[in-house]
Amino acid sequence: MNPRYEFGILGPLEAVRDGVRVPIRAGQHRVLLAALLVDAGRIVSVDALAFRLWGDDPPQGARNAVQNYVLRLRRTLGPGIVVTDRRGYVLKVPPEGVDARRFDALVRQGATASSAGDPDSAAELLGEALALWRGEPLADLPAERFQDVVPALCERHLAAQELWIDAVMRCGRPADVLPELRRLTGRHPFRERFWAQQMLALYQCGRQGEALERYREVTRLLADELGIDPGDELRTLHRRILASAPELTATRRGSPAGEGHLPAETTSFVGRDMELAETRRLLRASRLVTLTGVGGVGKTRMALRAAGQMRPHFPDGVWLADLAALTDSTLVARAVAEALGLRDQSVRSAMDALADHVRDRHLLLVLDNCEHLVDAVARLVQRLLCAAPSLRVLATSRERLGVPGEHVLLVSGLTLRPGGDGGACEAVRLLSDRAAACAAPLRDGGSAAELCRRLDGIPLAIELAAVRLTSLTVEEILERLEDRFRLLSVPQSPATDRYRRTLRGVMDLSYNLCTPGERRLWPRLSVFAGSFDLRAAEAVCAGDGIARADVLDLITGLIHKSVVVVDGDGRSARYRLLETIRQYGLDRLRRDGDAAGYRIRHSDHYHSLAAGAAADWCSPREVEWLDRLRTEVPNFRAALGFCVNRPDRVRTGADIAADLTRTRSWFFSGTLGEARHWLESLAAGLGPGVREETIMVTVMKAFIASIQGDQAAAETFMNECRDLGAQAPPVAYVEGVQMLLAHGDPACIERLAQARERLRDAGHIGDAHMATMFWAMAAAFLGHQSTAVSACETYVAEADASGAEWARTWAQWATGLTALLHGDPATALTPLCDALLRQRAMNDRWGPAWGVETLAWTASVLGNHHHAARLLGAAHRQRQVTGAALTGLRPFHLHHTRTETRVRERLDPAAYTEAWQHGARAADGIALALAVANDLRLQTAADQSTPG
Repeated sequence: MNPRYEFGILGPLEAVRDGVRVPIRAGQHRVLLAALLVDAGRIVSVDALAFRLWGDDPPQGARNAVQNYVLRLRRTLGPGIVVTDRRGYVLKVPPEGVDARRFDALVRQGATASSAGDPDSAAELLGEALALWRGEPLADLPAERFQDVVPALCERHLAAQELWIDAVMRCGRPADVLPELRRLTGRHPFRERFWAQQMLALYQCGRQGEALERYREVTRLLADELGIDPGDELRTLHRRILASAPELTATRRGSPAGEGHLPAETTSFVGRDMELAETRRLLRASRLVTLTGVGGVGKTRMALRAAGQMRPHFPDGVWLADLAALTDSTLVARAVAEALGLRDQSVRSAMDALADHVRDRHLLLVLDNCEHLVDAVARLVQRLLCAAPSLRVLATSRERLGVPGEHVLLVSGLTLRPGGDGGACEAVRLLSDRAAACAAPLRDGGSAAELCRRLDGIPLAIELAAVRLTSLTVEEILERLEDRFRLLSVPQSPATDRYRRTLRGVMDLSYNLCTPGERRLWPRLSVFAGSFDLRAAEAVCAGDGIARADVLDLITGLIHKSVVVVDGDGRSARYRLLETIRQYGLDRLRRDGDAAGYRIRHSDHYHSLAAGAAADWCSPREVEWLDRLRTEVPNFRAALGFCVNRPDRVRTGADIAADLTRTRSWFFSGTLGEARHWLESLAAGLGPGVREETIMVTVMKAFIASIQGDQAAAETFMNECRDLGAQAPPVAYVEGVQMLLAHGDPACIERLAQARERLRDAGHIGDAHMATMFWAMAAAFLGHQSTAVSACETYVAEADASGAEWARTWAQWATGLTALLHGDPATALTPLCDALLRQRAMNDRWGPAWGVETLAWTASVLGNHHHAARLLGAAHRQRQVTGAALTGLRPFHLHHTRTETRVRERLDPAAYTEAWQHGARAADGIALALAVANDLRLQTAADQSTPG
């Protein structure tokens, strides 16, 4: 079955495959995807893609870089989506797969319905189109790359808003558009059409004086700001309002819907615009839609709101059957018949009577809270859909019904990111609204956002937290969330609904709906932090009543019951539990006395994973390992946190921390400070009898401190290393690194060369490769030309032979450094840029800081000091990510100081400061560095071609 793709450009760039968000982290990959989406279905030339990526100054080798980016984008998205053509590339996605295309189609349909005299359908279609917008188009990408796209999209958005407002007013609901018109006239004060619509809506609401005041306001605004008078539309409308023209009066339209009953809302409804639009779309396209999701996530409220919005399309009404209180599955048909007002006194079965009742009716049936009666509800729904061709069913359930033709929509928590207009996210808006209702207004938006995040955006949990705000602050609630199930309850509440009084009650119901195997697996899965894959679940959770072969089926069952969520990045499925569900599982695991045992199994699994990565380091799977280890950071943290507090697990934790350091996972993720924290904490717990682990941990402590530029700590750790085992190859390796970085001692060249050979002889291929890298670096900084060139050639050959992409990037950097210091500086530009491009494609957070810095040195040597100042500023910003202290890295600091001094001598202070700040403020320092390098290449080529 082909995957279903959905892409979004009406807001930050978004990619979704089969309902799961696909993360695209690298900035240039996002720009590339956006460029293809703008012309989805059409061939985009390589030159056009290069222009989107780099503007008018593409780097040398841009076509190869585009090809590399396309290759990595294909790996992320999956096969068959980005297709190569001899003229370029094309994104193969149907029109409905891109939100901008869906938006245009819905606007056209809405305009057609409006012209045909059907304002109800027009308002709904246009409202659905507007709900697709998540903020400023492509707001997370460089604005200058899409100057031709974003304004056009924004103009279409405004035109659609005008059409929607007209349609809603023609439906006789002028009051509904006034809040939006107040916002639109504020944000677009010179768009006269919005002022005219606001005046008309105010007049139709009986507020003639305010309508005339709006005219006076816009007249003053246009005169003061633009020096013009209002246009014909505003002037004509003003005269008609003064004359109380009868044709301006709102048409009061009766609802076309027939019978039915939906309960009135008693509290405000917050957010869910996208989900509501998708629900309405599904109800038009299919006959059975099931809203699934964890208990308390708001399925019922959303179903009722969507059903109310769809009421005009069902002449025979919208009917609600709430099955929450029903416990006997044999009474499902009777309960639904009662909800429909059917009083059948015949000897027929309730299901037969229901089928006859709905057979010729065009109605929407809402079946709420079906999870505890799934089989019985499924049988009834299938029978009714077969009997009544015009029937639509909207169900809510924590588990899908499994009826043929069912469309499932997973309802997640409220959004946790601010909206496109800069306002609060949906979750915080709900918390603020409910807190105000409890007379406990919010004061700290940051803490409120953190509370909502910790509660997974689950509306029930947020509403219960709002009640607690009458007696606790947000910060106090955050401190007590470890006991959230006791905290988020409402003692002495007059409510009788057992599903809404406590968070624990909701979780208990979900737990009781699971099969025995699923009830065993849920608590065991709670030992995972963040996400996990199937292999991890099998390794940690199988046994004691769960066969390894059954784990996948049990996880699938938990997914269907909205307990487990599926994530994916294009290569393998990953699973996770919302934090509230995870805490519930941990509570049960502790209650059963199994928590420690499964935490041990969890730490053992991640111990094996880190060891496997270290053993396979510097291989063709290097980048794959780095991606995987970065994904598993939350689980590594959980394993390390468990081990550091248990004397019998400290050795395991020490191995994990050391192996992650050996694989450079901490470097790749930009978390060196965390690496040092774990190494130092675990080292303190290692006792006698574990000499090998103690040596490795101490060596890694010294290595990290040296790389950070903390040479006082590095010296202390090195002394500890020497006391533990001066002859161990890892000690000699790190001692060489420290001699290089702390002292700039040329003796480190021979020290690292020896360590490299000894590590290789010991079978530590990855460690030997790292020693080779530092040997080549030391030879370039401190050695003679012949030594530097020989070491560099050896390093490049080893990196190429290994097939390790990360190693190759540093080999290219070493090539550039060697050319700068021992050859023709102009030839350093190409390998340095190649290293930057590759590191960027890998989303490396460590390497680019040093690549940009070395380009600054090169620019200065080549005589372009303005460019050098910009690059020094960009490198400074990049180093802020790494946290490294340049002053503690002697060779780097020496060349940095020389470059800075030379540049300051050639530029006046104001010019230097301006150029440096330009680089430091650049949103994309790597792109700036590549553009500067391209300028330097062109300049050098021109100089070489000039006679004399």
